[in-house]
Amino acid sequence: MLRYSAKDFVKNPSKERYSGFYLGADVGGTFTRITVAGIKEKRPNLLFILKFETNNLKSIIHAIKETLKYAEEKNCVNIRSAGIGSAGIISDSKDFVELTNAEWSISKKEIIDKTYLDDVFLINDFEALGYGLNFLDETNDKDFFEVRRNNKSNIQTKAIIGAGTGLGKSILNYDTELGCYVPLASEGGNSDFPYYNDFEERLVKYVKKTRNISKPLVYEELLSGRGIQVIYRFLAEEDNEDIKYETAELISKNRKNDEYCKKTFELISKFYGRCAKNFALDTLCKGGMYIAGGIAAKNKEIFESKNFIHEFNNANRREEFLKSVPIYVILNPNTSLLGACYVARLKTQD
Repeated sequence: MLRYSAKDFVKNPSKERYSGFYLGADVGGTFTRITVAGIKEKRPNLLFILKFETNNLKSIIHAIKETLKYAEEKNCVNIRSAGIGSAGIISDSKDFVELTNAEWSISKKEIIDKTYLDDVFLINDFEALGYGLNFLDETNDKDFFEVRRNNKSNIQTKAIIGAGTGLGKSILNYDTELGCYVPLASEGGNSDFPYYNDFEERLVKYVKKTRNISKPLVYEELLSGRGIQVIYRFLAEEDNEDIKYETAELISKNRKNDEYCKKTFELISKFYGRCAKNFALDTLCKGGMYIAGGIAAKNKEIFESKNFIHEFNNANRREEFLKSVPIYVILNPNTSLLGACYVARLKTQD
């Protein structure tokens, strides 16, 4: 039997309250979370979430079947359409995803053949985040941590960047016909990391040697869970100190009372600021820079630090623009699920 944890939001949804029901999935390198949402006034309302360990799955089929069964038994609803956001590159035909940080892939045809779903829409994980951003409230401190306020018109280009198992990016443009922001897929987390000094060069060489990387080092190797681990090990080994903490979670937990954990997050905040700055200049995101991912949500205070702010504003010719960019950390853990369900509804209505 497949193991999962469940969280219920609505015990007995009445079909009269909702215009339709849709399945949404967020497939990450660590966890795969699947939900069913009821649509009310064009907004997805999550009924429950099932959470699976990605590496314990052989494919997404079993997890989808468990979710459909749960929806039918617990909520008395049948689902026909699904949106699936995943960390990976979507095929040109939009029917296949080779996952970046998992051993299995996702096939639209296989899902339709092996479940009773009629429609399946595959999108990048940061596309799902982008669609989900439409349903968050910037004044709600459960949705966002405000670093710098947005005093401009809301209908401006926005950008999302986020580190977790990997690093993702997306650009959001406002679609006046749909009345919402529409994200563009990206593999920007795999852009080259620029180092500025001898210390950073030594770090880059250490990471490349440790990971047996011959090509240029990309941002994702530093801004990610494994990035936290390798930076910590580099700092400790440079001083010939013992490695006390093996996981990103423990390094994060001890960042205020351990010298090397603290230094690790000082570098993470600096590199995050550098990455976000470059993306802000690429996108001219006057509507805001939105920072997503578990690392950001659990360590949100680093985005108020001098390291992050200085690095974000540090530009030869466009400092005034960068100082004007609103910055928010996304705290709502269900943003991608909201976006995946919304895509299923949006595409089904086309």
